[in-house]
Amino acid sequence: MEAHAPISATDVLLSEGVILLGAAVLFVMLFRRFGLGAVLGYLVAGALVGPQGLGLVGGAESKLAIAEIGIVLLLFLVGLELHPSRLWRLKRDIFALGLAQVVLCGCVLTAVIFYSTGFSWGAAIALGLPLALSSTAQVLPGLKSSGRINSPFGEKVFSILLFQDLSIVPLITIVAALSRNPADAGGPPGWMMAAYTVAAIAGLVLAGRFILRPLLGLVGRMGERELFVAVGLFTVLAAAALMHSLHLSTALGAFVAGVMLADSPYRHEIEADVEPFRSILLGLFFLAVGMVLDLRTVAANPLFVLSMAAILVATKAAIITGLARLFGMAWQQALGAGLLLSQGGEFGFVLFAQAQNALLIAPQAASLFSAIVTFSMATTPFLMLFARRFEFAKPKDHDDLPGPEDAPRGSAIIVGYGRFGQTVAQMLMGHGFSVTLIDKKPAQIEVSSRFDMKVYYGDGTRMDLLHRAGAEEARLIAFCIDDPALDSRALQPIAEAFPQAALMVRVFDRRQLLELHDMNLAGTVREVYESAICMGVQAMQALGVPDGEVEEVERQYRANDAQRLALQTEHGNLLAAKDLMYRPGKGMRLLSRGDGEEA
Repeated sequence: MEAHAPISATDVLLSEGVILLGAAVLFVMLFRRFGLGAVLGYLVAGALVGPQGLGLVGGAESKLAIAEIGIVLLLFLVGLELHPSRLWRLKRDIFALGLAQVVLCGCVLTAVIFYSTGFSWGAAIALGLPLALSSTAQVLPGLKSSGRINSPFGEKVFSILLFQDLSIVPLITIVAALSRNPADAGGPPGWMMAAYTVAAIAGLVLAGRFILRPLLGLVGRMGERELFVAVGLFTVLAAAALMHSLHLSTALGAFVAGVMLADSPYRHEIEADVEPFRSILLGLFFLAVGMVLDLRTVAANPLFVLSMAAILVATKAAIITGLARLFGMAWQQALGAGLLLSQGGEFGFVLFAQAQNALLIAPQAASLFSAIVTFSMATTPFLMLFARRFEFAKPKDHDDLPGPEDAPRGSAIIVGYGRFGQTVAQMLMGHGFSVTLIDKKPAQIEVSSRFDMKVYYGDGTRMDLLHRAGAEEARLIAFCIDDPALDSRALQPIAEAFPQAALMVRVFDRRQLLELHDMNLAGTVREVYESAICMGVQAMQALGVPDGEVEEVERQYRANDAQRLALQTEHGNLLAAKDLMYRPGKGMRLLSRGDGEEA
């Protein structure tokens, strides 16, 4: 008989990679086609090809350990969205509303598990508290892609999600304190882990301020794109490794690192470089979760899994709705938040594994409750659609405000009728164009009505609202709102849905302008650019500069600004053209001697 050559690690990696990615592509496309979301597609694909399914791929636990880096990258990108000042502004929602949600949901679900099953109190706590967490990986991308992350509704939801992610450390501490595993007896006590957490966060803050930012400045001056990728990944992995060495949450370390770079001029570059790795590893994480599910145990207890998933969704929806009402949300939006956050979360899988290692629950229980979380996640796409009916509900005192479905069809739709939108609309109407005006601020609508101006209520960035406003017949849609978060992810679906309409956007600054440069927009206007140039002209006139020189300075400034913007767009870096900026002792006479001599 001929001896078979041993199978190399490369062969295994390639064959399993092809199977996993092929199954992921197939099921994610299928599930997205039916509106069920990518997460559920990954879970089903992993369960099908894993050892409990067709057995085409093995080593689920090792793949899960690697794929948890996807969760780490997700929290890093979340941190990049948060300027420290914004975190401070949201402190009440994060540390009061978020804390109340985790504690109340965790306690109620623990009681439900204890009294409805034969688990001990320790096991019920280890299972109930993780169920209080929701799926950041499902909810947050939806909020970001729809542009709702910076709305009052989105900030409330985000604050709850953020506290849930921060609560991983105390939850791990609780599981460790309840551990029956002798190997855990020598672990650090809870107070020491808390001290480690504070010290590690302080260390990351200092490292970000005094090491990472100068390093990014050096990389920016070198202009090497590959180095940005390396530095971004190094930042995430170094922060996670520090936390892991202290037996703390790796995701928390990555989040802190992200917050430290949130106000950095390199934030957009780092986010763009890290995002592809996050997407791949997060998909692998959900594939691995599907692979480790014990399908036989689930098949033996289908009624228990389905009933507990329903109890989980109903309990969390009711509690979160009540808490949101107590914290000032209208009941419609509170119900929308409750439905949006009613599922179990991906960190539950991590904590169930911790509880299993601590000998608090059996592997079968971990599989059962992982399946419960999975089935609750399966409800999320449907609940998201239902929640959107409440998310943008009109304030209670303004139910009589007309919606855009009442508007006559016009040539142009103006989204935002503030100071900026009023000027654009007046000029269009002055030429005789029919214009549909939309604003989501009731006070602005009421003020406009005093001037006999009909403004319709609603959020003009929503696809369904634009349909109701007749966007498929409009020749122009102008977004005149002050929203720095209005990016290509929010605008691209609108451009695809209404290709006949020219899109114009009021942008906040150069960063937002760079973010939109890949889109085929009819026009973008920086909101204070022209007015600032106007004052610059008046300032020179007040200083006695001759009119001819004033006009030349304005011409050269506009040309120089356009050149800077082109270079920044080409390199994807705000600092790429900093040498073209005027400084004391380096004025236009230096820059006018040649084409880009000083660049």
